[in-house]
Amino acid sequence: MIDRRSLLAAGIQGAAATPLLALPAMAHRPGPAPAPLPPLFADIERRTFDWFWQHGRADNGLVPDRWPSPSFCSIAAVGFALTAYPIGVERGWIRRAAARQRTLATLRFFDGATMGDATTGTSGHHGFFYHFLDMETGHRFRDSELSSIDSGLLFMGMLFAAGWYDSAHPVEAEIRRLATAIVERADWPWFQRGRQSISMGWHPGRGFLDRDWVGYNEGLLVVLLALGSRTYPVGDGAWPAWIARYADFWRGTGDTRHLAFAPLFGHQYSHVWIDFRGIRDAPMRAAGFDYFENSRRATFANRAYCIANPMRWHGYSRNIWGLSACDGPGEFKLSQGPVHGYSARGPLGQPDGLDDGTLAPTAAISSLPFAPEICVPATVALRRYGGGLLYRRFGFVDAFNPSVRDGSLRLPTGTVDPRFGWIAKDHLGIDQGPILAMIANYRGDAIWRVMRRSSILRRGLQRAGFTGGWLEHGG
Repeated sequence: MIDRRSLLAAGIQGAAATPLLALPAMAHRPGPAPAPLPPLFADIERRTFDWFWQHGRADNGLVPDRWPSPSFCSIAAVGFALTAYPIGVERGWIRRAAARQRTLATLRFFDGATMGDATTGTSGHHGFFYHFLDMETGHRFRDSELSSIDSGLLFMGMLFAAGWYDSAHPVEAEIRRLATAIVERADWPWFQRGRQSISMGWHPGRGFLDRDWVGYNEGLLVVLLALGSRTYPVGDGAWPAWIARYADFWRGTGDTRHLAFAPLFGHQYSHVWIDFRGIRDAPMRAAGFDYFENSRRATFANRAYCIANPMRWHGYSRNIWGLSACDGPGEFKLSQGPVHGYSARGPLGQPDGLDDGTLAPTAAISSLPFAPEICVPATVALRRYGGGLLYRRFGFVDAFNPSVRDGSLRLPTGTVDPRFGWIAKDHLGIDQGPILAMIANYRGDAIWRVMRRSSILRRGLQRAGFTGGWLEHGG
């Protein structure tokens, strides 16, 4: 049974909650270099970058959803890969020429991909792409949906490439041309299907998914891209439709009050490319802080919930925490409650909350820019966990569950250590990408400084009513 007092202490049970931990103050504008990171982080960055460089295809640029399990391509992982390649150049791991050739191969594939409403033999429709593609043909994988969010993550990677490859070299000129052209083909009003809000997806023969991007979650970037489009922009009502349900998402009081979404990836994905420090839309102006601070508070709330540990799972602590979307041990029950396979996880009492004892290293590490004082110790502790059980050739595995310790269980994936629990087998591109990107943003605004120059992003933010900071001072 869940202890409601623990939920109240963690500050997640509505407006009357009492915060567990006071949040330190933090500046939100671009400023001096941050505190140096332990050497471990350089090793994490290189291993994580190598995951993209070694597993992405050089001929078509497609990147697997996961590894080492055999996998289809995730277009979101491709967006993170396009973001990773320039980081590799800036850190001296690969040459600029190699990065631009891989980037050009990626863009040429998506530029020439077969589009249409057929159920097979195509890669997308109306300028958007299917969530999963065959790694060789690039065609729709099985019955995956045409995904507005995964297309959005792909487009963000393309826009970053368009901004970063800024020389007169003919390959870089082609990168800029193709990236912009692909992004601008997305027919955003089509995805609204006569409404103000944007659908999450579409299936050929079945039509649009019922759920729209409304409320507060990772869909923030979708609406901003749709508003910023020069060719197929959505109307002015798209942002009011997005924020209309914000009242249902507020949690906490005082300096813990924030727009809640239980899995931490929802507070991270848009921030990989968008520097929200010092810029605010109407709801944030009314709240008195920006979306960067909101993610900071959400990170502290995620940790506070894990410390309170109302479900009494094994392993949760001040430095072992982090609930987000990730693999899980499978579908079965333990004494504390049910356990799941791949799921979006987060504090109970928050929108989309689910806690089955499974933790994701990416949750804490990818929140580094928001809350380094708690994310650095967590990263170090995760590296040491079980003597290194979570850390491998390509960095951190996707997830672990310290409560699953029965080695006789027949699990679909991963392995069980009798002392430290279930350890995932795979690395996932959508978790690897934010780790690398957010460390780079923490070190020196590596992605933010480029994206602040994006005319599409600027237009989207301005149409959504954002003001202040770098939006008004040339980036």
